[in-house]
Amino acid sequence: MATTADFKNGLCLEYNGDLYVITEFQHVKPGKGPAFVRTKLKNIKTGKVLDNTFNAGVKVTTARVEQRPHQFLYKDDYGYTFMDNNTFEQVVLEEKMVPFADLLKDGQEVTILFHAETETPLTCEIPPFVELRITYTEPGIKGDTATNASKAAIVETGATIQVPLFIEQDELIKVDTRTYTYAERVK
Repeated sequence: MATTADFKNGLCLEYNGDLYVITEFQHVKPGKGPAFVRTKLKNIKTGKVLDNTFNAGVKVTTARVEQRPHQFLYKDDYGYTFMDNNTFEQVVLEEKMVPFADLLKDGQEVTILFHAETETPLTCEIPPFVELRITYTEPGIKGDTATNASKAAIVETGATIQVPLFIEQDELIKVDTRTYTYAERVK
């Protein structure tokens, strides 16, 4: 149990039967009336953000969650299979629990969030940037660089990413997994 005085960004709460993470909070003491805390809560499973107000001093139930490093092994009919780097145990996650799954390649390091009391996996977080090789893209046209034009490129995992015109086939690029965009060439 915790009170509103214990609120901080990243604190995980059990609220309305679901797990939420506090992304923003603000203590407010108006000139008239009791103090309260305005929060933005992000649902761990769905990713939806909820605005909520708690009265000051209210007790809330906290949830213990742990981040554990895992390695992506393979995808099959059951879902995505990951291996714990410390215990070598395997975990299978459904496709909806793995955002940007089409950017995962074999051996990729990820972080899986577990509910500590029940040992159930909640979500999978891939690194903010991944390096992928381009398997196919149309050749760039010389002199067509006056604008910020882009073209589609298929990377080794099968995903299609928009890249600048100067990027060629078989080049290694860095992709921002948060925005699903090209970041830079890898030298």
